[in-house]
Amino acid sequence: MKMVQTVILNDTPIRVTDYHEEMIINEETGKSVPKIKFQFKVTNEAYHDITTLLYEMDFQVKVPEKNLDFPATIHAYSTSVTNLYEEGAVGDFSLELIGR
Repeated sequence: MKMVQTVILNDTPIRVTDYHEEMIINEETGKSVPKIKFQFKVTNEAYHDITTLLYEMDFQVKVPEKNLDFPATIHAYSTSVTNLYEEGAVGDFSLELIGR
């Protein structure tokens, strides 16, 4: 099985670790949709761009290694730090997305 290394959110590639994927039933539509969860590192240089991207909440998600391409929204999000503005700082982000 090929390990997922990249998830693309709205044309922004993100290098990921600890990728997990499952199919669930969307409670609103009754359709089977993907649910993915992964972790990634964010440097202070990328912090503004990544947080601006995440504020969009709705994404076109591509997982090239899995041939996945689907619209999704954020279900859960967390980070290990609250201030990545310090030079050299790196935070651990966790993101869970559910297909629409």
